[in-house]
Order: sequence, then structure tokens, then C-alpha cells
Amino acid sequence: MDFELTDEQKAFRETLRAFVDKEIVPVATEWEHSGRYPAEIVEKMKQMGLFGLSVPEEYGGMAADMVSFALVFEEIARGWMGVAGTIGSHSLACWMISRHGTEEQKRLHLPDLATGARRTAIALTEPGAGTDLQGIQTRAVRDGDHYVVTGTKTWITNARHADPLPVLVKTSIAEPAHKGMSVLLVDPSSPGFGVSRDLPKLGYKGTETCEVVLDEVRVPVSCLLGGVEGRGMQQVLGGLELGRVNIAARAVGVAQAAYDAALGYARERTAFGQPIADFQAVQLKLADMATEIQAARLLTYWAASQADGGRRVDMEAGMAKYFASEVALKASLESMRIHGGYGYSQEYVVERLYRDAPLMAIGEGTNDVQRMVIARALVSGKGKVGW
Repeated sequence: MDFELTDEQKAFRETLRAFVDKEIVPVATEWEHSGRYPAEIVEKMKQMGLFGLSVPEEYGGMAADMVSFALVFEEIARGWMGVAGTIGSHSLACWMISRHGTEEQKRLHLPDLATGARRTAIALTEPGAGTDLQGIQTRAVRDGDHYVVTGTKTWITNARHADPLPVLVKTSIAEPAHKGMSVLLVDPSSPGFGVSRDLPKLGYKGTETCEVVLDEVRVPVSCLLGGVEGRGMQQVLGGLELGRVNIAARAVGVAQAAYDAALGYARERTAFGQPIADFQAVQLKLADMATEIQAARLLTYWAASQADGGRRVDMEAGMAKYFASEVALKASLESMRIHGGYGYSQEYVVERLYRDAPLMAIGEGTNDVQRMVIARALVSGKGKVGW
């Protein structure tokens, strides 16, 4: 049993850490508050090859192992969680295309997606369907060699940059519902496709989150992911396992940033003639934060390493996402308490972390859903705890 990163993973982490500390941390607070899009940071991430994380090497990607994948999102989220979103949905969609796409679809899209010359995203959620994806209403009706797509998708990260945009649709009215669901790779320049609005958010700023309207958009049949109808739900659920490792790692990064800020402040801030780090009440908070963050990190790396083995990790990724996101929520609040009134000020990083943390408890399936996934795996015998 080895709890150490490989030499390659350590070197990769150091490269990421240096990038985050130099390019993201100094500007994150100012740019986040002003609503500035991090275009310069995105360009540097392209140069580092990070848009090719989940793209096979034969198509120009990095084909990163899942632990290295987690390291990327942990380190970037430590600097600015919103920036991690620009490659989060992109990586999930790239994985879906590389895993399920036809050879023609792979050759057409993956080389450009790997370099970031084009980006992508994933359109699942609708105004009336989030957790219950089988309840989506977006329809794709076959008309000759095209599908005619009508519907609305919401909470779409990278919506203004996605080319193509994988969209979960109903290609037939079947029972059970998932048998009639498919994924179409939609060209955003198609007539009838539009980004209707940007969603106002508590946190997760820096990357756009939009509502997308498809009004009788004609999509060639060749854009059906995998070339076979009725496999969309299966394709999406596999991708969401990757997404939950991503979210868990982001949560660890946010929690780590909250802890770092709390520890630094506690050492510098004095009260009653001594640093507040000398007070037992503050020490207990720091001890709890450090312990829980490290547990979340190890759980996330464990889920990632299990995924590297090529097996389903719905339970493991669910555990990591559920636990790590709850730790991020708690750590950001405890860090704010240690900072006192300054923690509530926009002059300090803590208030941003406190606003960013809740998304991880919601995104890629709410934590209540994760608990259900975990429980079902345990009860069915597909998953177990212990040796």
C-alpha cells in the first residue's frame, strides 16, 4: 500500500502549483469581484496542455491518469475555483467523445479540443430537470438525415465557447425513459441555437454559466454520439463519475485555500497580547480543518486511483464528492470565523471561498443523491467498505 504520488505526479503537481501561485492567485480576487473573464489564464492553460487532460495521446491529448487529473482541479481551485470550471465540463465532454464517439467524431473534434483551439461543455440540466435527468423535455425528432432539436438547457458552463456542445435529448418516447435518450454534438453556429442569458450566481464566477435555447435546430445524424440512439444516459452517467472526481478535487482545493488562509491569519493576528494561534479554541478549529481536509484528499485520490483501474467508480466517486464538498463548506465557514470580521470583507480571500464552496455540494449530483448512490451500491453488494 503506497500513499505517495509517483515522481511524475509530484513533478506535475509542482508545475501546477507554480502556475497557480504565479498566474492565478495574484489576480483572482480582483478579477472575480469585477466579473472579468480570465482569458489570459485560459491561454496559459492551453499552452500547458490542460485542455487535453482526458483526450487520448493519438489525438494530441495528455491522456492523464485520474490522480493527475484530480491534482489539476485541486491546485487550480486552490487559486480560483471558477477557473477550474473552464476545463471541468470540457474534460468531461472530451472523455465522452473519446470513450463513446465514432472514429469520425473523434478525428473531427478531439485534436482541436486537446489544444483548446476549440472548447466544449456538456448540456444536461433543464429548467425543470436537474437531478432527475430522465425528466428532460428537450426533443430531437428525426427528419431525413437530420434531427430537429427543440428545448432549453440551463447551468451550462462554457456555453459561449462550446464547439461542439454535447446535448442530452430524447430521440424517442420510450419506457423506461433512459432508453429513449441520446447525446447529440451540436454545432453552436446552427440556426436556432442561442445563448439566451447568463445566470447570476452567488459564487463560481470567472467562467460563464448560461441558459441555452434550441429552437428547431437541425443537427446532422452523423452528430449522434456513438452513432446509435438510446445510449445517451449510459454515456452521461459514465462521464459523471469523472465529473465527481473533478468536483471532489475542486472541493479539496477550496478547503485547502481556506485552511491556508486561516493558519496564516491566526499566526499574524494578535489579541490580548499574543497571536490568536496560541488560543486553544483556534487551535481546535485548525486541527479539525487539517484532519478533515487530508481525509477528503485521500478519499479523492483513492476514487481517482480506482478509476485508473478501468472499473466503475460510482460509489467511490460519490463518496469522495460527498465528503470533500461537505469539508469545503465547513472549512470555508471555520476560516471565516477565525478571521472574524475580516473574513466577511471582500479584501480577504475567505469570503470568495465561502461563496464558492456550496456549488460542490450541488454540482454533478447533489450530496443527497450521492448518499443514495453509495447506499444502493452497498445494499446491492456492488460496493463494499473494508477489505
